Amino acid sequence: MTGTALDLPLFLLLAAVVGVVLFRLLHLPPMLGYLAVGIVVGPHALGLVPDTPQTRYLAEFGVVFLMFSIGLEFNLPKLRAMRREVFGLGLTQVVLTIGLALVASIGAAWVVARWWPQADGFTWQAAFALGAALAMSSTAIVMKLLAERIELDAPHGRQIAGVLLFQDLAVVPLLVIVPSLKGEVGDMATSIGLAFVKATAVLALLLVFGQKLMRGWFHIVARRRSQELFMLNLLLITLGLSWITEHAGLSLALGAFVAGMLIAETEYRHQVEEDIKPFRDVLLGLFFITIGMLLNPLVVWEHFGWVALLIVLPVAFKFGLVAVLGQVFGGSAGTGIRTGLALCTAGEFGFVLLEQAGDLHIVDEGLLQMVLAAMLLSMLAAPFLIQYSDRIALRFASNEWMLASLNLTKIAARSIQTDRHVVICGFGRSGQNLARILESQGLGYVALDLDPDRVREAAAAGDSVVFGDAARRESLIAAGIHRAAALVVTYADTPSALKLLHHVQALAPTLPVIIRTRDDRDLDRLREAGAAEVVPEVLEGSLMLGTHALLMLGTPLAQVLGLVRDQRAARYAGLRGFFPGGQGDGEDQQSRVRLHSVHLPLGARSVGSRLGDLGMELIGATVVAVRRREVRGADPSPELVLEAEDIVVLRGLPEALALAEERLLMP
Repeated sequence: MTGTALDLPLFLLLAAVVGVVLFRLLHLPPMLGYLAVGIVVGPHALGLVPDTPQTRYLAEFGVVFLMFSIGLEFNLPKLRAMRREVFGLGLTQVVLTIGLALVASIGAAWVVARWWPQADGFTWQAAFALGAALAMSSTAIVMKLLAERIELDAPHGRQIAGVLLFQDLAVVPLLVIVPSLKGEVGDMATSIGLAFVKATAVLALLLVFGQKLMRGWFHIVARRRSQELFMLNLLLITLGLSWITEHAGLSLALGAFVAGMLIAETEYRHQVEEDIKPFRDVLLGLFFITIGMLLNPLVVWEHFGWVALLIVLPVAFKFGLVAVLGQVFGGSAGTGIRTGLALCTAGEFGFVLLEQAGDLHIVDEGLLQMVLAAMLLSMLAAPFLIQYSDRIALRFASNEWMLASLNLTKIAARSIQTDRHVVICGFGRSGQNLARILESQGLGYVALDLDPDRVREAAAAGDSVVFGDAARRESLIAAGIHRAAALVVTYADTPSALKLLHHVQALAPTLPVIIRTRDDRDLDRLREAGAAEVVPEVLEGSLMLGTHALLMLGTPLAQVLGLVRDQRAARYAGLRGFFPGGQGDGEDQQSRVRLHSVHLPLGARSVGSRLGDLGMELIGATVVAVRRREVRGADPSPELVLEAEDIVVLRGLPEALALAEERLLMP
């Protein structure tokens, strides 16, 4: 393609828009659309776009911003909460995949040399590079699909997220190791050692001195109150640290990852995450287009058997490995199967490692083309594997039906004793506040939630909450919607709410459903789908702001309440729509204050003590309730004497809760 400087960018934008629109119409991830566009317009197909170093270098910025986003998610609290999934399942999967690839290289070298003589140079270095690429899965595709299916908080969702997080972290050392594989063993060991020394020195300098500098510098920039300056500063830091690591002999992606880590510890993390998202998504799309351009369809045609084998064997191997490991690390057979199906295909960082190996001639060019084709085709299959993962798990996991039945039995057992109750879908902050209001009026409820930790603690404290997906028909039946007086969706997720409304209309069309949304954009859709009431947070917030403003200006209370009543009676007709600000309408960071349930065993020191004598207030914790057998007492008296088997419900910051639990359980 020749012409003006705008020809190539405009053509890529046009092709990307058309490809993404077609794939979204098919309910497939946009990333697959980018890959398909790259395959079609690339030099090996229609030849409309040349595969030049400039195009690839620009596409590398997509990986830079993806690694920056991963760095933003890399914080110690999250790692501690998911350490079993990240450093247990994730570490084991990556190490075993690379290790088994190395072991298999001995046999593969013999087979390849015999049946494909031109690849006689297959080495263990090539096996390591291919094993590292094989170990990766697609964070962009899999996490997007799980979010759309509302499965991020499911058991398999937590396992998948943990493994993907470790894979993304493992890319950092692998990007250092793979370039060192070229050369003799002794030289390679020296070069790996030198690379790690340089990486350690650069990272130490950046992490030790960069944290204070980053926080202070962001304070200075934020005080100028300029969105343009904030955005320029963000790009400067991301690309500047990438430039530093590249000139230190490392990679652009490593510097971006460090930049994300440094900013993750500041209070500007959420604002940065929103600001960087458009750059990341657009440039990552360009990266996927250039990856698609690498595929030569003639290779697939001429070596179809080999390509098919390179799809089936790695996918089957990886699925089997992850499915087994998923069960070893505490999941059920069904959870292992779902995790394996989501992670068995190739990922974007696999292409980065494969490109490195190809540029250094570690892997034979012909073999590289076939592996590349197989990886691309496996990624195209990823959405279908995830879409049918439930059916496959129920078909091949002998205990999956039993576990599902047990879970539904728990839900039914919780709801069977209630009649004219409220089904609460989601037991986060809104759901818990609603439950307290219902309890204060003597009304029963059954809550469904997908966070196992929250369900365990809340159930121990006496709340009527069970683990279950409210968007599933079976869970709603078990929760007793045929006997319920109302159903309330407390989380703001329109796709899930629409799915739930579809089930309610089929099962109990007369049941009133109240739904929470963030704003009024989906109000009409939800009403048409059967919602009795829709409560937009932004509109309710604006009403309360107006209420307080009028009261401060001297308007009589009765007049203000009447005005609010009229506005609500008119279904917010005067407030429909809003003007989004330049900085978005995101929520403020949630408070860290939380609830925590502590079970008192027989030998605990606090058994037999008065609540007032424990000094909980001195360490920043408050006892909000005590559950004794089936009776729950809220706001207990300081004179209450604790007994063995009591459940003490505490409120406070995480640090205070840890001290309070230690004081309660001290022998």
